[in-house]
Amino acid sequence: MKHPRCDQTPAWAALNAHFQGSGRRFDLRQAFAADAARFDKLSVQAPEVFADLSKNLLDDATLALLLQLARDCGLEAQRDAMLAGEAINHTEGRAVLHTALRAPAGFGPQSEQVQEVLERLLTYVEQVRDTARSGMRHVVHIGIGGSDLGPQMVVPALDSFAHGELKLHFVSNVDGHDLAPVLRGLSPHDTLFVVASKTFTTQETLANAQAAKAWFLGQGGTDIARHFVATTTNVAAAAAFGITTTFGFWDWVGGRYSIWSAIGLPIALAIGADNFRAFLAGAHAMDQHFAQAPLQANLPVLLGLVDVWYRNFHGFGSRSVAPYHQGLKRLPAYLQQLEMESNGKGVDLDGNALAYATSPVVWGEAGTNGQHAYFQMLHQGTDVIPVEFIAVKTPNYGPDLAPVLKPLLADQHQKLLANCLAQSQALMQGKTTEQALTERAPTASAALDAQTVARHRSFPGNRPSTTFVLEALTPRSLGALIAMYEQRVFVSGALWGINSFDQWGVELGKALCSALLPRVASGDVSGLDSSTAGLLTRLRA
Repeated sequence: MKHPRCDQTPAWAALNAHFQGSGRRFDLRQAFAADAARFDKLSVQAPEVFADLSKNLLDDATLALLLQLARDCGLEAQRDAMLAGEAINHTEGRAVLHTALRAPAGFGPQSEQVQEVLERLLTYVEQVRDTARSGMRHVVHIGIGGSDLGPQMVVPALDSFAHGELKLHFVSNVDGHDLAPVLRGLSPHDTLFVVASKTFTTQETLANAQAAKAWFLGQGGTDIARHFVATTTNVAAAAAFGITTTFGFWDWVGGRYSIWSAIGLPIALAIGADNFRAFLAGAHAMDQHFAQAPLQANLPVLLGLVDVWYRNFHGFGSRSVAPYHQGLKRLPAYLQQLEMESNGKGVDLDGNALAYATSPVVWGEAGTNGQHAYFQMLHQGTDVIPVEFIAVKTPNYGPDLAPVLKPLLADQHQKLLANCLAQSQALMQGKTTEQALTERAPTASAALDAQTVARHRSFPGNRPSTTFVLEALTPRSLGALIAMYEQRVFVSGALWGINSFDQWGVELGKALCSALLPRVASGDVSGLDSSTAGLLTRLRA
């Protein structure tokens, strides 16, 4: 490895000593009481994203040691190598240049070929969006993993910017229960299918594409070349399918980072060329912040450092993401792949087993829905789970909102924001048994004494959270938010000394599936373990 692994640095040893000495006993309530300026000191304004880090288990000494850890690990040099296009994905011998996809023309590596595909793609987008001429009213996007999660997250998030006469549908699961309801009620004559597969060999995507093609022809469709388009590098395979319009990308674009490439076609179809450019521009602005801001004021760097502090010293095994905007309901699922596929690794860059934990489990739900589902565990459960809240200051319900709804939805938005603030406050403050004793609990059983009821109604508090604030959810701000998360994942992976850009862990199951598929048809269980054999037999009976 060119740079020391985190546990091989002086700062790591110092952090461990600091944690054992005082860090493990850090109390947020005491910290706020002792420092009236804590919010100001631990808030960061990055492009389009304001972050309140003050409710995290950090003090000056912790932050200083974490920043030293970044320097000891050569984080800045690792960042610069990625942005310059060095082959930092060394297990596959590839550069990692998703940042080049959102850079302006003439800026950064590979600009000429990136801009050529972008211009061609956006020209096609505007042709389809002219629905009077194209005749298209529905777009069915067929992909899986990185080819699906990003577009499926962004399109509803930017619903208020969407084309009013073009409806987007998404199909990913090889389970026919995903495709069948989408096709129900559609007409082949006004439907465009987008097949997203880098190699045009992905099993699930091709199965759905073949089924969609059969449906199209069976319903009277006649022009596959007009109604099917592909985002792929395998032009020959797409042509064999009957597709003549293709948009490619490159091996230096990882699937979970491909939203900025031709994989973003359904996003551009939904929001238009100008808004898609704004989406890219917001991400580029965050990239510039990441590249240029000093470490102590660099939002992705600080977030990655907190991730290491929580995972490796406090031992927190998961993190919950709670976006208080319904449009971001798919963001937790998107971030699951981004972080867990990137950093869910057990060996370092040299293939040596790690002696410390890497990616936490990332999960969540849109607020306020999550409050009525899993927040009980966040507040009173035995595990401490850091939470990330995302608040959007100004809502945008689109141009066709009925006037009668405006004051009602404005009031609901105030309720939404109040809930967001209250949850982070409650996690931090908690409630003592003594405080609970002073309160009336009308639903408590009369058979229980007051002390027992109070213990049930107490909250430990001192549970950390981060709150992100966007002025509004726009293409530009969403682009910046996603890029912030991408660079944050890079930071923690760089400190852990792992390759965040391969995904060998998804390969074994695929290979075994290919071997089992003919057995499902034939019933042959010879040589299988007894569990797999028994299940296969039962599923065929």
